[in-house]
Amino acid sequence: MSSSSSSSSSSPILRRLPLGSQWPCMNPFLFCAHHLDAYPKGNGAYGPDAALLAGRNLGHDFSGQDGWNMYHGHTVPGFPVHPHRGFETITLVRQGMLDHADSLGAMARFGEGDVQWMTAGSGVQHTEMFPLLHTDRPNPLQLFQIWLNLPASHKMDPAHFTMYWNETIPRLHHHDAAGHTTTVTVVAGPLPGAEAPLPPPPASWAAQAGSDVAVWIIELAPGAQWQLPAATNKEAVRVLYWYEGDGLSVENKAEQAQTALQLDSQHAVQLHNTGQQTAALLLLQGVPIDEPVARYGPFVMNTEAEIHQAISDYRRTQFGGWPWPESAPVHGPTPRRFARRPGKTEDECPPAAA
Repeated sequence: MSSSSSSSSSSPILRRLPLGSQWPCMNPFLFCAHHLDAYPKGNGAYGPDAALLAGRNLGHDFSGQDGWNMYHGHTVPGFPVHPHRGFETITLVRQGMLDHADSLGAMARFGEGDVQWMTAGSGVQHTEMFPLLHTDRPNPLQLFQIWLNLPASHKMDPAHFTMYWNETIPRLHHHDAAGHTTTVTVVAGPLPGAEAPLPPPPASWAAQAGSDVAVWIIELAPGAQWQLPAATNKEAVRVLYWYEGDGLSVENKAEQAQTALQLDSQHAVQLHNTGQQTAALLLLQGVPIDEPVARYGPFVMNTEAEIHQAISDYRRTQFGGWPWPESAPVHGPTPRRFARRPGKTEDECPPAAA
């Protein structure tokens, strides 16, 4: 994570970094991608009602043409079957729908604020497809995918599927002196004033005592002010990503553009939305995993020898095989959110609104 500029020693802002297609991350996080696609109406087969050949490299389309990508999909946008080992994926869908299937036998359609947390552990295959369900209107999609490393002691634990429904995710609703609202969605890590945090997967670094992992979405209404509290553990590192909105002041200093801010985690930081639109920020925080990292594509281990072993194991076992008849399954035309857990035959759906 290289710095584009530094701040004075008195400032809680340690570095400012530009946002690209893959956002800059710090240990224990490995990767953060913000997928923002203005998909058109669907063609009735879950793909875009648009010509796909001109200007797109189908199977590897990150062109952003017309404001959207096909990624590795040929007909439906998304990521057909692929393997992982040695880390976790946290997928936050802010808008639109995502269809998941994996080698554990789990499947899900989730979106509109839902979160899936998947521990790859010793190995898993999965798909992430973005079906365009609406044929009469556009199908906008916004999601984050975050990779969180696993410590060596848990890299070879069994894979694990976790689903957090939007209706169950803790939130803080803060009203400042002027009555402006800040909402903080707490995917991981406790936050004073919010409900008790959801339990992370058992092998996760977030489940280990003292890791101080936090994954929060902070949304400030126009004019809103809120103080981001200091981290609990003095060893925690934190990065704040301002990704939406037209005005933000941090510690009474205006930021000139959407950016990533590495912050001193031991300082509370005052945030103020100075714009006319909602300001949205993602916070990633955690104590670093003090271990070497070896990476090769979808595998994250501690040594090159372990990477070679992961490749060999995948070629030999396919991490349990692929139980689905297609490499990019889509779960039908109904825009119903659900999950089917490994080994289960009945669907789980979000709780009914109170």
